[in-house]
Amino acid sequence: MDWARREGVVWRNRALMLFDRVAVPVAVCDVYGSVQAANPAMAAECGTTPGQLRGQDVLDLFQPQESGQVERIAQALRLRHHSRYQVSVRWRAPNGVERYGELTADPVSDTVEETPTLLVMLRVQGEGDPRADAPRENPSAQVTPIEGRILALLASGATTAHTARETGLTTDGVTYHLRRLSARWDASNRTELVARAYAVGVLTPGVWPPVPASAADER
Repeated sequence: MDWARREGVVWRNRALMLFDRVAVPVAVCDVYGSVQAANPAMAAECGTTPGQLRGQDVLDLFQPQESGQVERIAQALRLRHHSRYQVSVRWRAPNGVERYGELTADPVSDTVEETPTLLVMLRVQGEGDPRADAPRENPSAQVTPIEGRILALLASGATTAHTARETGLTTDGVTYHLRRLSARWDASNRTELVARAYAVGVLTPGVWPPVPASAADER
């Protein structure tokens, strides 16, 4: 029994590590759509941290394009149908751009009789900016508040572990955001990433400790 329990803990830890590192936005919700856990990729789509998503309604974060779609799924779940469900949704990204895509919900439970948990995955299909006629900002300078905070901490010399403590993320969550930024800016290392953050105006020059430009503007 002790061996089986230890084995279960090992596999649970592996699953949580994979959950944090996977690039696809994923959340675990109860049958009513309340978020129980979310990975960094899902939190990034909402411009927040995984912990701050807990307890929020997934359909408040991502608005369904067809209300009837949701009611049909809710009815199926009440009848404990274990099928895969898709919902077409729209939402506003942290940089203000409206995106559209599809939420896929897979009911998961040990038995057919149990009320299922929902494994929800988001597939981004495209985006359209309703402010298309407004002056366009440099897209390189558009970062989420959590990305700006991570870059400021990185510029001050903070380690990944310290950055995780300051932002409320896991170390894997911090690494995930740094990889996204490095890919977006084609930066090969952290020094280059910080230099690029100053160059595009994400970090405020001449200020110590480093702060995001948006935070400096609010002072």
